[in-house]
Amino acid sequence: MAKRGSYAKGIERREQILDAALRVIADRGYRATSVSELAAAVGLSQTGILHYFGSKEELFIAVLRKRDELDAAAPRGRHPVEAFIDVMRKNAEVPGLVELFAYMSVEASNPEHPAHQFMLDRYRVLTELLAGALREMQDSGSLAPDIDVTSTATALAALADGLQVRWLLDPTIDMAAQIEQFWNQIASRTQA
Repeated sequence: MAKRGSYAKGIERREQILDAALRVIADRGYRATSVSELAAAVGLSQTGILHYFGSKEELFIAVLRKRDELDAAAPRGRHPVEAFIDVMRKNAEVPGLVELFAYMSVEASNPEHPAHQFMLDRYRVLTELLAGALREMQDSGSLAPDIDVTSTATALAALADGLQVRWLLDPTIDMAAQIEQFWNQIASRTQA
């Protein structure tokens, strides 16, 4: 029984760390946030915080996973593309998390990086979700049948990533509006 209690406490503590990390990184940014600052935010030492994650990279991957979980928990019943646009709108409020995602995406291009598989899986799931929604639109006749849904889903994800990097350089860019405009151009190609 004691093991279960300590296991549950470990999971709870890990969630507290992730919640604090989301707040601190969103506010201060990835590069301006150290593991020791995150540890201090939850009353642990740097060694203590890494006990729950193993490494700095694993901690930051867990932060991105948690962010994705929170984004996926948005109100149900929305079209996946609309929910995707809403996430981009929300990203403008958390520049540090956008910075973390951009840095980790580049670092994860190295197959040896701990985030490599996470990023591959993330893009696979996102592409499947968006492509499935587009396929349903084609089946209902609200999207032109000649649109390649997988290619369009891939382009939407790539556009979002590129816009996030551009937005880090120039915060006057409205990421959500840009994706919405792209989406409206695709969606207007309905079956004749």
